[in-house]
Formats: sequence, C-alpha cells, structure tokens
Amino acid sequence: MSSTTHSTRALAVLLLVVFINLVGFGVVIPLLPFYATAMDAAPWQVTAMFAAYSLGQFFGEPFWGRLSDRIGRRPVLLVTILANAVAYVALAFAPNIWIAMAIRLFGGFGSGNISTIQGYMADVTPPEKRAGRMGLLGAAFGAGFVIGPSLGGLLAHPSAGQLGFQIPLFVAAGMAAAAAIGIVAFVGESRARSAPDVIQPSRGEALAQAAAHPILSRVLLVTLVSTGAFAGMESIFGLWANARFSWGPREVGLCFAVIGVIASLGQGVLTGRLARRFGEGRVLTTGLSIIMLSLFVTPFAPHASLAMVAVGCTAFGQSLVFPCVAALISRASPPDRQGQMLGLNMAAGSLARIAGPLTAGPLFGLAAGGPYWMGSALMVPAIAFALTIVHRTKAAA
Repeated sequence: MSSTTHSTRALAVLLLVVFINLVGFGVVIPLLPFYATAMDAAPWQVTAMFAAYSLGQFFGEPFWGRLSDRIGRRPVLLVTILANAVAYVALAFAPNIWIAMAIRLFGGFGSGNISTIQGYMADVTPPEKRAGRMGLLGAAFGAGFVIGPSLGGLLAHPSAGQLGFQIPLFVAAGMAAAAAIGIVAFVGESRARSAPDVIQPSRGEALAQAAAHPILSRVLLVTLVSTGAFAGMESIFGLWANARFSWGPREVGLCFAVIGVIASLGQGVLTGRLARRFGEGRVLTTGLSIIMLSLFVTPFAPHASLAMVAVGCTAFGQSLVFPCVAALISRASPPDRQGQMLGLNMAAGSLARIAGPLTAGPLFGLAAGGPYWMGSALMVPAIAFALTIVHRTKAAA
C-alpha cells in the first residue's frame, strides 16, 4: 500500500474516531445546565461546571501536545479518550455539585487531545492543504454535535432529577470507549518517537517564543478573545433559552444539533476552499465579523426561530475561524514543534473557556443579554488582531 493511500485511510479513520468521540461529548454539553440545576446549583455554579472542564484542558492541552511530539500521537490519543470514558461514568454518580466540578476538571485534563489530533493532521498533510484538512476535522466535530445533542436531549429525563441524566452519560462513556477501540484497531502512528537526547522547550519557553513570533502571537490572541466570547454564550445558552422561550433539554439539544449541522457544513465544505482562494487571514477576519454581529442581535430575537438563526450565524462564523487558526499555526511552526504550538493555542482557548463562562454567569444575573453583548464587544479587538495577521502574511509572501 502506498504512503499516500495509507495516510488517506488513517485520516478517514481518525475523522470517524473524532466523530464518535464528539457524539459522546455532544450528548453531555446541552444537559449540563439542567444536570447542575438538579443539584440545586446557582447560575454561577452552572457556568463554573463549564469553566472547570476548560481549566483541565488549559493544563492538559500543552502537556499532551508536547508529549505527542516526543512519544507519538497514537498513545496520547488512546489515553486521553479512555480518560473521557472514565470521567463520564464518574459524573453519572457524582453526589454533589462540588464533586461534579472536580470530575469535570479531571475530564477536561484527560480530554485535552485536540492539539494532538491537529498535530496528526499536520504530520500527514502538505502545508497548502492544511486549512482544508483542518476544515474536515472541524466538520467531524460539527457532525458529532449534530447527533450528540439531539441524542442527549431525547435520552434525558429531567423530571427524575440527577438520575434522569445517567443514561446520556453512560452513552457518552460508551462512545468514548468505541473511539478508543478505533484508535487501537485502525489508527497508526504519524511520527517517529523523538530521540532521548532531544530536549523540547518548556511550556514557558515555548510561550515566550510564540509571543515573539509575528504570526503565532496574534493567532493566540485571536483564539483567547474569540473563544472567550463564544464560550460565554455557549455556557449560558440553556439558562437564557429557558428564561426567554421556556426551553428544556430537548429544545436546547436540538438547537445545538442545528449548530452542529451549520458548523460541519461550513468547515467541511467552505472553509478550505475559501482559505485557498482568499487566504487564511481574510477568512479568519470574516468569521470573526460574523460572530460579532450575530452575538449582538441574538438577545433581540422576538421568536425562538429567529434566535436559532442568530445562533446558527454565530456557529457559521466559528466554523470559519477554527480551521484557519489551526492552519496558520501549523504553517508558522516547525514540524517537530507543531503539537506543542497547537497545544498552546488550545490552552489559550481553554483559558478563554474558563473566563468566558465565569463572566457570563454574573452578567446573566444582571441582564439576560449581557453575555451576548460582552461577547460581541470582545470581537472588536479579535478582528483587529486578525487584520494584522492579513498584513503580516502578505509581507511574508
């Protein structure tokens, strides 16, 4: 079998594994506000559930990304996906909100494998095709969010209290276990193990190098600001939709499924083509602009259908941002440092997903539309950073 055929097959299997794993992840996300409420959690504790997971990812992403550069992508993928399964089962039996937060913290650390997956994609993809391949990865994520939230909404039974959420959590654990089996059976290693005497920079040294780089520094800032805005909206959406339209887990799950469809189509079909034609920097700027406008208008939606349209536009903007950020980082990073640099980017995103929800909870208490308007305002500096990336990439061409 030729190397091209082998890499194509490995990518196809990896995308399927990502899809299965994200179905399990998607099952849980729209249920968390109602799961926490069943434990008599306050709004700030609901959003803290999201922040705890992101705090774990903040530490996990650079750790696993750097480790995958050293020992290979495959073992890291296997360990992290199995950690997902353990966390879902533990969450099903959490006795109180504080233990649930601790489990989410562990689950976030164990699931910090997105940079490893992106590193695998970069290992086997030529630079000029990376935006498109990262778009396919984003499409697999989006497709997982089509099936997962719908499944979670159908399986949950809020009237039964915390017990009503155990079946979706068991299904999520089963999905993670199936993904781990797929890794063992079908996904080969994409890079050789580093020599023992090769010492990689520490996290602090890598961050300093990224901060001094004209492209990487700006991409990390875009990730930090834009992800914070999106995460704040995502964490409060269930409470906002319940207060505004009396939605429950089923309606919220279906809305997240719509978001998944839009994100999947945007990343799998459009982003790669647009990036090849206009460049990653311009497409990134466009996506951020769409997010800014859609976040601003969402609280003014008079009907649930219009709210879904606005949220769908936010998802489409995000579908343009995610692959372009990953492609820009992979282009600007040396081959033996891509996992670490992509891990730093995911750590920036995780930090934003801590700050975003923790800010959204109090803002929601002051005004229901507060998290959306704050997110829209945060897009302004993100767009400014993206425009400087456009100019920098032009100068480097």
